[in-house]
Amino acid sequence: MRAEAQAHIDQINQAVNLLRRFLDWDVAKQRLEELNAKVEDASLWDDPKAARDVMRERGRLDSAMTAVRKISQERDDAVEMIELAEAEGDDGLVDDAVAALATLAERAELDKTEALLAGEADGNDTYLEIHAGAGGTESQDWAEMLQRMYQRWAERRGFKVEIVDYHAGEQAGVKTVTLLLKGENAYGYAKTESGVHRLVRISPYDSSARRHTSFSSVWVYPVIDEDIEIDIVESDLRVDTYRASGAGGQHVNTTDSAVRITHEPTGIVVASQTQRSQHKNRAEAMSMLKARLYEAELRRREEEANAVEASKTDIGWGNQIRSYVLQPYQMVKDLRTGYTSSSPSDVLDGDLDKFMAAALSQRVTGEQVEVEDID
Repeated sequence: MRAEAQAHIDQINQAVNLLRRFLDWDVAKQRLEELNAKVEDASLWDDPKAARDVMRERGRLDSAMTAVRKISQERDDAVEMIELAEAEGDDGLVDDAVAALATLAERAELDKTEALLAGEADGNDTYLEIHAGAGGTESQDWAEMLQRMYQRWAERRGFKVEIVDYHAGEQAGVKTVTLLLKGENAYGYAKTESGVHRLVRISPYDSSARRHTSFSSVWVYPVIDEDIEIDIVESDLRVDTYRASGAGGQHVNTTDSAVRITHEPTGIVVASQTQRSQHKNRAEAMSMLKARLYEAELRRREEEANAVEASKTDIGWGNQIRSYVLQPYQMVKDLRTGYTSSSPSDVLDGDLDKFMAAALSQRVTGEQVEVEDID
């Protein structure tokens, strides 16, 4: 069999095996049977919310398992076609079958990624905060580059982007910015971006053209559904108001309408300044606070469920996850998965899907790739 065909088959097998492992195939089959039985029970819709939860879980499981079966069958059909064509010396038919395998391998990767987005809040909209690290203008410029990168990525996926909070840098860039990304599975994809991002480049702000290293941190948390209750004690909050200043000096309010809320037990700070009234900004900030507290609970559950793996890997916020090197060579490397791109310009223009897919896959396998740090 041609090496090209075998490479496609290996890629398909890897995706199928990961999906089966993620689903815990035998357990998933049993669970789907249970859900099908519930759907057939006429009393299910006596509780509409419970019914929707059952239908959502059933749809997700059925879709994922059907995809695995279909991909496996199409792979087997293509392999059989190649073997028959090679036996008959029909190169044209072999070419067709290899092309079919290549298309199937691409679809298997897409199906794998979609199936991995099965977390409790993965389908939700998401907030994405970017904070410039130490280093003044250098890091603030880098934070603005990250803002553009995520906005371009969101546009590629057809998401709507809103700037919820924005604080400009003294000379250039941004100190901190909070984006609201609205679209299907926005949180599921973006959640893998939480962490510290490092940039290595020849600084445009250095007259001596020296190489600089800058850091900015990204924090991602889901917009929560209205029916999810988060208990917040009013006395635990410190609320500050201040005058808003929009991106680029636009939409500057003349009153102290911006709101910053600090949740003192956890130290979580959220802010909103894009609404015209203080009341609306407070409501937006409270929504963000609930989302942050909910994300913290989701993270706590994930760490408990993966206690063994968590003891092997350092995955907390504030840890470096990716390096972007523009000089002396061109490379972007994810330090968790080892996935590498030799085109930083494409990555900074929003080409992030493969980085996200690799990080989602690693969450299932728990396997780390040993990679060298980049200077």
